[in-house]
Amino acid sequence: MWLLIKNLAFTVLVPGTVSVFVPLAVLKHPAGTTTTAPFALLLLFIGAAIYTWCLWDFAITGRGTPAPIDPPKTLVVRGLYRYSRNPMYVGVLCVIFGWAALYHSTAIALYGACVWTGFHLFVVLYEEPHLRHLFGDAYARYCSAVGRWLTIPRTGKSNR
Repeated sequence: MWLLIKNLAFTVLVPGTVSVFVPLAVLKHPAGTTTTAPFALLLLFIGAAIYTWCLWDFAITGRGTPAPIDPPKTLVVRGLYRYSRNPMYVGVLCVIFGWAALYHSTAIALYGACVWTGFHLFVVLYEEPHLRHLFGDAYARYCSAVGRWLTIPRTGKSNR
């Protein structure tokens, strides 16, 4: 129960603020036309689904939270982590760009680009070195198999 509370609290405080509260606070006009609404809603749904799935894997498999002060106890390499080393960040960005599309907001799109830059710097400068130290060779093998942001699954055999 305590793990659930910690995960929900982190979700509201950090991703909730970054992907919902801040974008909606800067809006000064109603949602865009209905022609972009389906695409925008799809991005919002996909982003929320990605984050929720990853949160589940962190809690159930890793027995931790996305918070750097309470990370998973084991390396999570299942679910969406087979295709991206950072799918939670991808989910949050989908939500931000979903708001940008729904509201036709260049400001939110620029904010999303800034958030992505911050995520990238955090991952490269803190997360990856920390995970390398924490999980050693297992994390090195994982990094060689899965891309930082997206890995396209390969079909067939390699010519190597």
